Amino acid sequence: MMRPGAKQYVVARPLYSEESFSEEHEKVYRQRKTMVDHVKQYFTCDVKRAKNAALSLLPFIGWMKIYRLKEWLLSDLVSGVSTGLVAVLQGLAYCLLASLPPWYGLFSAFFPVIIYFFLGTSRHISVGPFPVLCLMIGSVVTRLVPDEGPPANITGFEGLTRDEQRVLVASSVTFLAGIMQLAMGVMQVGFVVMYLSDTLVSGFTTAAAIHILVSQLKFVLGLQVPGISGPLAIIYTLEIIFNKITSTNVCDVVISLVIMVVVFIVKELNDRFKSKLPVPVPIEVIMTVIACGVSYAFDFKTKYGIDVVGFIPKGYEPPMAPNIPIFQETAVEAFPMAIVGFAVAFSVAKVYSVKHDYTIDGNQELIAFGVSNIFGASFKSFAASTALSRSAVQESTGGKTQIAGLLSAIIVMIVTLAIGFLLEPLPKSVLGAVVIVNLKGMLMQFRDVPYLWRRDKPDCVVWLGTCIASIFLGLDLGLAAGLGVELLSVVLRAQFPRCSVLANIKGTDIYKDRKDYINICEPEGVKIFRIPSPIFFANIEFFRNKLVEAVGFNPLRVLRKRNKALRMIRKLLKKGDLQWTSKGFLSTSCGPIKESEDESNMEELDLPTDFRDLPTRIDWNAELPANIVVPRVDVHSLILDFAAVSFLDISALKGLKTALKELIRVEVQVYIVACDPYILEKLHDCSFFDDEIQPSMFFLTLHDAMLHILELHPESTGNKSNYEKIITTVTVHHPGNLRSRDRHTPDPETKF
Repeated sequence: MMRPGAKQYVVARPLYSEESFSEEHEKVYRQRKTMVDHVKQYFTCDVKRAKNAALSLLPFIGWMKIYRLKEWLLSDLVSGVSTGLVAVLQGLAYCLLASLPPWYGLFSAFFPVIIYFFLGTSRHISVGPFPVLCLMIGSVVTRLVPDEGPPANITGFEGLTRDEQRVLVASSVTFLAGIMQLAMGVMQVGFVVMYLSDTLVSGFTTAAAIHILVSQLKFVLGLQVPGISGPLAIIYTLEIIFNKITSTNVCDVVISLVIMVVVFIVKELNDRFKSKLPVPVPIEVIMTVIACGVSYAFDFKTKYGIDVVGFIPKGYEPPMAPNIPIFQETAVEAFPMAIVGFAVAFSVAKVYSVKHDYTIDGNQELIAFGVSNIFGASFKSFAASTALSRSAVQESTGGKTQIAGLLSAIIVMIVTLAIGFLLEPLPKSVLGAVVIVNLKGMLMQFRDVPYLWRRDKPDCVVWLGTCIASIFLGLDLGLAAGLGVELLSVVLRAQFPRCSVLANIKGTDIYKDRKDYINICEPEGVKIFRIPSPIFFANIEFFRNKLVEAVGFNPLRVLRKRNKALRMIRKLLKKGDLQWTSKGFLSTSCGPIKESEDESNMEELDLPTDFRDLPTRIDWNAELPANIVVPRVDVHSLILDFAAVSFLDISALKGLKTALKELIRVEVQVYIVACDPYILEKLHDCSFFDDEIQPSMFFLTLHDAMLHILELHPESTGNKSNYEKIITTVTVHHPGNLRSRDRHTPDPETKF
């Protein structure tokens, strides 16, 4: 019963099949472009297109034209200085993850930023070293140039020190990753990042945080631990650390603990009082300066034997060509680096673009990072992306555009050219402690697991699979494994969808799963089957099995039984053991009639039943002569709801046609409703229809098909008025801004 005051609508219109609707309503003809047309359009050039291309390739022109000098410049200055100080510290710290001399991290915080200023579409991310990428580079570096033993046999390593070899490897793999990013951007395949779901990225970065934590223990504890790469590297590293735990440098441990505790507390206070603080307290920078001064004053290196940053050369090194043999050795690792670097940066950029109401272009971001990495690698920097904490500093301190990023690069340049020597006494344990504290956000993603398990178990499996695989197999293989688990979960969801049998909600044109509601109506002999996914080669058999389950019988088995029964009836008529009378068939045989075991011409059993040479048509639901038994079929109509079917492939089309023919041959009328026009067009193009399967079985809506069935089979329901209650009139008001395809202006009100 309708509650008082509830909104209602009633509609009076003809009952539509797809054919009748097409006859009554003319469609707009749209000429589809061919591949040649798309190619011609892509290579067509005019003044407007050239201008748009220039603005697309150089996005900084767009925001520079609207730059508010008086309002934004001061904010960008403050943000640039704050971000620059953090970038210096993170450049030194994250460089340890890449197993390179610390000052090369300053190069990665400078060169890519300059290129991104011109080519990037995000105004708020801070480009530079990203710990996960640094760790991935470090695994490649230690594989080709291990801490112990000879380096790999690569042309170009001759005459180079171990650090120079490592720098060559890091810059070469960065160059290759940049080429891959640039190629993907030019080919407009920025959509590939969509295959990395938030769940997968969360599991992957959590595993990366654990790898980073383990890799920094050697600096925090002051131990000499060789770099290990490959599957189970984290286990071997922990084994070495535990074996050497008695050699821990107490001074390094104390310094690290003090740094971690102070930085953690101040960061928490920054988060709690961020609305009241004009800028976050740069506690990492402050503690680094203090630690550097104390280390210099008390000569920690000599007295306590701690490892310090050491000599930092002034200025930049000349550009260097990449090493081609290294490309061949690192191609497999370079691709996941390119994907991860872009995916993380793009996801962060997307957050800030939504917050500040501007658009970003995934393909242009690929181009920007590709060129940034190629340019940076030429000057011995390693792969750049964005660090979440650094981008948060740039945005929270008031940064409006990439001018803040450019100013942060200038701060890094000043340190590199003039005051880098002041950081020489800085203990590496301080850098390790800073890295560990900044892992808090990634490690806290473990809290996602209970939530995912309660809300979406397949997503939880993806998270756990990616995280565990990345921890034990390494980040490159772990990412591949996680992607495999994710795609498998998608395939399984599509391959085994939750099919349902629908029923009518009384007095409405609404149909819901009959298991979910009490007050429903199911007309006798009618089944409504819904499959909520595309139908393709992988799930067509599942679809057919579920369809058999829904109707309650196997149509092929019933058809074969019926044809066998017809064979028997014909044989008995021919022998005279069965006669046709006015009262029906009469058995004249005295003895029992044995069922024929003739299995010849089995293919004929799958053909439609043929009554031409019989005196009458057989009623299969009545009692058959000569004790012949055939499975009873109580369903006379089947409606297939295709509202959620987005596509059919050729395998599914063949399987669907076979299933429909089997049902039709056992006298079940099949109707398909809410079919997508493009699927219907494909069925016509693929010669789906024949004498048995006809276009008239397609109806516009589920309720249209149900009303049609009730007209043909009025005995199916004892209360047809439940279905006819909705047939009345509704008035639709046309808003003035709606576009009309009709040349004539419609009346203000239209009744239908």
